[in-house]
Amino acid sequence: MADILIYSTAICPYCVAAKNFLKAKGLDWHEVRIDLDPAARAEMLAKAQRTSVPQIFVNGTHVGGFDDLVALDRAGRFIPLLEQNP
Repeated sequence: MADILIYSTAICPYCVAAKNFLKAKGLDWHEVRIDLDPAARAEMLAKAQRTSVPQIFVNGTHVGGFDDLVALDRAGRFIPLLEQNP
């Protein structure tokens, strides 16, 4: 099973859209709420080099945000990324 990590906040519509996308694919994920934990925000910034949410990682690979996730899927590169070993 793929290791999916999403950095998110409570009021982010793109975070909700990303989670709905993954749910529709039958996937599970681990969510880190950066609005509740300043250290998690710093961790996300260090890993992703971005301040916006969501920031999505699949098997340790930074995918980006929701639009990046959908673009990856449309390009046919999301499923192969899921199949890589974490």
